[in-house]
Amino acid sequence: MRKPDTIEHLYLDFDSFFASCEQQRDPALRGRPIGITPTTGNASSGFGAVIAASREAKRAGVRNVSSQKEAREICPDIIFVDQDPAFYREMHHGAQASIKSVLPIGKVMSIDELSCPLSPAQIADPLGTAHRIKRALAAGIGPHITASIGFAPNGHLAKIACKQDKPDGATIWRPEDLPAAMLHIPLGGVPGIGSGMTRRLDAAGITDMAGLLATSPKQLRHIWGNVAGERFWYAMQGHEVITQKSTRSMIGHSRVLPAKWRGTDAPYGCARMLLTKAARRLRREGFYANTLYVSAKIRIRPGAEPKRWADKIALHSANDDRTCLKALDRMWQPLAAHLARLPSVNIANIMVSFSGLVPEGSRQLDFWIGDDPDRKRWEQITATIDQVNLAANRSLITVGPWSPPPGGNAGGKIAFTRVPEAEDFWEDAQ
Repeated sequence: MRKPDTIEHLYLDFDSFFASCEQQRDPALRGRPIGITPTTGNASSGFGAVIAASREAKRAGVRNVSSQKEAREICPDIIFVDQDPAFYREMHHGAQASIKSVLPIGKVMSIDELSCPLSPAQIADPLGTAHRIKRALAAGIGPHITASIGFAPNGHLAKIACKQDKPDGATIWRPEDLPAAMLHIPLGGVPGIGSGMTRRLDAAGITDMAGLLATSPKQLRHIWGNVAGERFWYAMQGHEVITQKSTRSMIGHSRVLPAKWRGTDAPYGCARMLLTKAARRLRREGFYANTLYVSAKIRIRPGAEPKRWADKIALHSANDDRTCLKALDRMWQPLAAHLARLPSVNIANIMVSFSGLVPEGSRQLDFWIGDDPDRKRWEQITATIDQVNLAANRSLITVGPWSPPPGGNAGGKIAFTRVPEAEDFWEDAQ
């Protein structure tokens, strides 16, 4: 396994990206603590969640995921702003264009993080490269959307480095700077070490960075329980680790329902819409699904603890709307019949997901089902519907009722690990 003798990777992480986008758009928000709320109208309610915070709010102690009530108690001056995922997506693509004017992008990790390989000229002048990127971003999308940049021998270390001088910083870790430059970092601040892994390491007597770096590959493999621990050791030591390309295992959407949508009928309409949007993603990404999973958080009487209902059903390599919606009905009808007999029902959220994904070209039909001709016909109908909707740039045609919940952005919500596509925001068809 190769161990670079110089910096070879750049990792860029935007600073409070969603909140910074809002501050760039609205001068009245600049320099003010703001919190992003998940649904349209939520900001003015004073209730609900904060899903992203500005750097000013973070300095006051507001966490990225907290309640509005908690955020207001910590920071009385905080301003709540409804999320606008379509705008964040637009700014994401604008940021990519700005960065590409300086150097090629190697991999987009999420809507606010990316990595780049470095050329010999960029290796020779990392600070100059960072400043050129920052100038390009300021000119392209605006000076209030900043990024922190890390340089290191491999991508894993570059990601850790970029967190060290936030916001708007640039950190260079050459091989000769390591491991001294990392020794102050707590284990919880290392990508790949969550709370569960921290407990495992602690049980093994590893409580700080020095202890982690003093381990062996086999020791971390044992603690991790698989080869990922060994790869992690090599990455932390500065080796260039070639990991296998991950494959998508699930596609889905979820939605917290507004108060007036928490009976028995409206959640079903929301589930249909979320499923249809997830099925569209299946087709766009070239997959069939073998399993549909649906869950809901349900409170059966006021004051009771909500309970999670969940069910799954086999799809036998499907991605057309009719097959998926029929499967939803088979799961939902018994639930609806049961809930109808209860005096009080509150369904707080809905989640639908497809798993057992099979790429196009690898699909095998189950001949015992005997629905091949009907399935093919509905796949052709669904493909035609997709073409019409794409041409209209909205959900002009759907299979059956289409009931977007209040608040907007169902299926196109703020995404930390996925960049939404334009189709995710289509909600206006009836």
